[in-house]
Amino acid sequence: MSTLLKRLKNIGPGALVAAAFIGPGTVTTCTLSGANYGYTLVWAIVFATVATIVFQEMAARIGIATQKGLAENIRDRIKNPVAKWIALGLVLVAIFIGNVAYETGNITGGILGIGAIVDVAGGLQVALIIAISVSAAALLWIGSFKAVQNVLTVIVVLMGVVFMITAFASNPDWGAVFAGLMPHLPSTEQTGGTSPVLVAVGLIGTTVVPYNLFLHASSAADRWKNPEDIADARFDSIISIGLGGFFSLCILICAAANIYGTGIEVTNGATMAVALTQTLGGWATILFGIGLFAAGFTSAITAPLAAAYATSGALGWGRDMKNIKFKLVWLVVILCGCFMAIALSKSPTQLILTAQAANAIILPLMAFFVLYCANSKDLGSLRNKVFANAFGVVIIVVTLFMCYRNLSSFWTSLMSLLGIG
Repeated sequence: MSTLLKRLKNIGPGALVAAAFIGPGTVTTCTLSGANYGYTLVWAIVFATVATIVFQEMAARIGIATQKGLAENIRDRIKNPVAKWIALGLVLVAIFIGNVAYETGNITGGILGIGAIVDVAGGLQVALIIAISVSAAALLWIGSFKAVQNVLTVIVVLMGVVFMITAFASNPDWGAVFAGLMPHLPSTEQTGGTSPVLVAVGLIGTTVVPYNLFLHASSAADRWKNPEDIADARFDSIISIGLGGFFSLCILICAAANIYGTGIEVTNGATMAVALTQTLGGWATILFGIGLFAAGFTSAITAPLAAAYATSGALGWGRDMKNIKFKLVWLVVILCGCFMAIALSKSPTQLILTAQAANAIILPLMAFFVLYCANSKDLGSLRNKVFANAFGVVIIVVTLFMCYRNLSSFWTSLMSLLGIG
């Protein structure tokens, strides 16, 4: 029991990852999946959660073994100067652009959550966007990893409880839920002509998030200093990310139980909150709105933090949260996200979907770097084993497929967002 309590007290970096991937994109994707396809894709969330645990555990192991972040490891392990700077350049561009897109969607998602409870049109919406951005910046400016971690852990637990209560109160068909654990795809008719495979990988893409790999490696290196601590880090990853996956599942179950088969059209998490009123009453709208706001706010903190870890590591600045260069990186990400959220606030759902498409494009490259670093001989006993490599290759193949299928949708979403074409 004492060992269990000790490990529970050591939970932290994994909670940051859970806070990061349960964002507005996850809420929107899980909502649409449950509302449109019922419990058919329960297995996809389970698979995505396991995939996330495997890759995040690799990232944590790399951080603990080397006491460096993922970007520093990429910098150290690629010896050819040209190849090294090409790789680091790709990391910097992908992570920065991707995180700005995510930050925009995160801030916007937080506003959608508030908007499900009260009217936030006009000047109030702009004021709330600025307030969320300032709050995120204030917490990061403190420069305390422990403070950030504690605040996010509390909010994630609150968010998870909100989604769980709403799901169980929806009286779902538990037989159908367990049947959904068996891998199968919706029919083409159910998906409206969309490839059923693409629907499934969409759930995977919203859970396995590129910037979380950098966040986890650096935060694990800050938390644990000895290779012997890998058991605590692994426990943290399994429990925190596992609970995150369970919360995502609750969102899907809630949508399936209340909306699937009713003919109600749901376009995002905010409209689902309104739809819940018809079956569960006004309290459900308030709870779901709080959950969606919490999802946006927590991710609005982790996205710029991860960008700062990645950039500082790639450029050799270290990972001191109180360093002015470190602060400047996350500040730029927050400012860009705030500006774009205000400028493009008329298309909140499109913002979130564009960020998700951008994620799918950069994910294969980041997954490859993690797999490459996790197989380095100097990791010794912490080097990847056969299972991790086999599962890692499967995920990279899946993410390559996602990248291929999302290139055109990303371009289309971006042009639509900008009002071009």
